Amino acid sequence: MRAIFIVMNGITRLNEIVGRLISLLVVFMSAFLLIEVFFRYVLSSPTVWANELTQFVFGFYAIMSGGYILAHRGHVNVDIFYSRFSPRTKAIVDIVTSALFFMFLAALLYFGSSMAYESISNLETSFSAWNAPVWPAKLAIPVGCVLLLLQGLVKLAHDICAALHPELPPLTSSGEQA
Repeated sequence: MRAIFIVMNGITRLNEIVGRLISLLVVFMSAFLLIEVFFRYVLSSPTVWANELTQFVFGFYAIMSGGYILAHRGHVNVDIFYSRFSPRTKAIVDIVTSALFFMFLAALLYFGSSMAYESISNLETSFSAWNAPVWPAKLAIPVGCVLLLLQGLVKLAHDICAALHPELPPLTSSGEQA
């Protein structure tokens, strides 16, 4: 049982590291947009790359941050009824609804991997004046999906533990008991 908790903590730490590194991309996106604004409005010479690069970086940021957000319970919930449930009932509801989560991830992983493979095979580029490579952004889809899937399995294990042992204190986002 200890080995399972070590693996669960390792997955959460991995998503923590990836999330913190990915969060730094906000600085680069801001810099790219400031550069574009400066060139466009001060020098009257807009760039061909800044907006497109910002979109690629934001897509990478959004895809790769899913596991981190799940580890910190930051995804959107409909709390009309859920917030009133006991921790055990919340865990049971999360276990039941996790089936939808895993079906969505299975589809995303399947189609995202296929799309990434095709993009990498063709060294796909955008059809813009800059003609930037698209394949790195598409490769992020299955990678981010695997990170989210692993963190989803950790959450499911936490929920099963909370449903079976409601007397235990809840687990924190780092996988340790509160």
